[in-house]
Amino acid sequence: MPPARTAGPAQPVQPMVARSPPTGSMIPTGQSRTAVAASSSSSRRVSPIYPKDHHIRKTRISPVKTACSRSMSLERKVYKIVLTGGPCGGKTTAQVRLATFFENLGWKVFTVPETATILLGGRVKFSELDAEQSYIFQRDLLATMHQIENTFFNQASAIKDRNVLIICDRGCMDPSAYSSQEDWQRMLRDLKFEEFDLRCSRYDQIAHLVTAADGAEKYYTLANNATRSEGINHALELDKRTRSVWIGHPYMDIIDNKNTSNFDDKVNKLIQVVCDRTGIRSGDRLAKDSKKRKWLISSVDWNNFGKFEEFEIEHFYLLSDESNIQHRFRRRTQNNRSTYTLTSREYFKESGDSIETRMNVLSRDYNTYANMRDKSRASIFKKRRCFMFGNMYFNMDIYKDPLPPQANGNHLIFLETYTTVPKGTPLPEGAMPPFLTIEKEITGESQYSMYSLSKYSKTANKNEFAGADKYKDD
Repeated sequence: MPPARTAGPAQPVQPMVARSPPTGSMIPTGQSRTAVAASSSSSRRVSPIYPKDHHIRKTRISPVKTACSRSMSLERKVYKIVLTGGPCGGKTTAQVRLATFFENLGWKVFTVPETATILLGGRVKFSELDAEQSYIFQRDLLATMHQIENTFFNQASAIKDRNVLIICDRGCMDPSAYSSQEDWQRMLRDLKFEEFDLRCSRYDQIAHLVTAADGAEKYYTLANNATRSEGINHALELDKRTRSVWIGHPYMDIIDNKNTSNFDDKVNKLIQVVCDRTGIRSGDRLAKDSKKRKWLISSVDWNNFGKFEEFEIEHFYLLSDESNIQHRFRRRTQNNRSTYTLTSREYFKESGDSIETRMNVLSRDYNTYANMRDKSRASIFKKRRCFMFGNMYFNMDIYKDPLPPQANGNHLIFLETYTTVPKGTPLPEGAMPPFLTIEKEITGESQYSMYSLSKYSKTANKNEFAGADKYKDD
């Protein structure tokens, strides 16, 4: 039997957190999801988040020997993971980063939205509910969450040609952390649910993202969530409660803030534990000291490329009224299916720190963002091939017409990977794909960043991004 659940306090039921757009960001008012990124004070403006993408596997048979992950094997699997945690733990950004990683490996990924966000987005005001109304709301929230998940589970079961990852933004045990023990048991009876099933057998893995209030206090903020009012002490309490309700699940991982210098380290921790559970070899890409390295490719042996996933990518930058904020929009397409992502970067001149957050947006918002584009910069068009060689994961970008202004008419091809091998040091023998000819390493050379390549020579933007030096290898 799993350990007994820690009972919630005897107080009125509280809803789980919903999201709302950060103030001051360039997001259409209809968007409901925002970054769970942070700044060093609650008054700092926090910018948005990132995507999910649909794709169908594309492969080419090659005589070149490549070692791919088990996600490319014939043994199909459906893997269900819950992302849970206290306030400002990074669930929203982590969900889209995790989704993108697995999609690039050829998995189909479903991202189950947070049910509280959906319901509270319908103008339910929890402060207006009495005790019985609060119970009914939380009971119905659990029932709705259960059914929404089942819908995605059914879709996953119908997919026969590849592995499927289902990422749930909270799971069916989370409402118990916001309920009294008496109300929780009443919910289970009313809905005819078994606690053991909800906790131990419904999901393959639970990943608890520890609140920034525990170990990353300078990043804890209330600014990116209009419904969030928790101070640090309350956030710590909620974090403990959401963690305790999952005790007993056979595969529960705590993604804390220890030994992390930034949020990317925390996301990499998450991706690594999921890779470990699913049997995927990630090499040193996710290691704490792993850094992006980038090379200019002079030629490609296309006939011997091996297995890959290929996407059509469009990037453009948006106008910003502050030089420490950069917004970039991305459309990512495969087989006529597109996903849309808004990446926002905030640079803090005093400390030299920067924060990058990402948010999925809808196709109908494309024209809205296009009207906000920075006309001092061109749109970037490229093909991206994602592939593994040995135990290393690579992206290769092939720039397409119309070429960026600073490409000088050259169809540039860049290769990038994350590795602990320092810049300027050759990768281990046999690690570099033999079907690529390397001209030179360009890690850290700002003229090869998208921001630099997209710049029109004779136009000016009074708010050039002050943190561009931090993203030379974007």
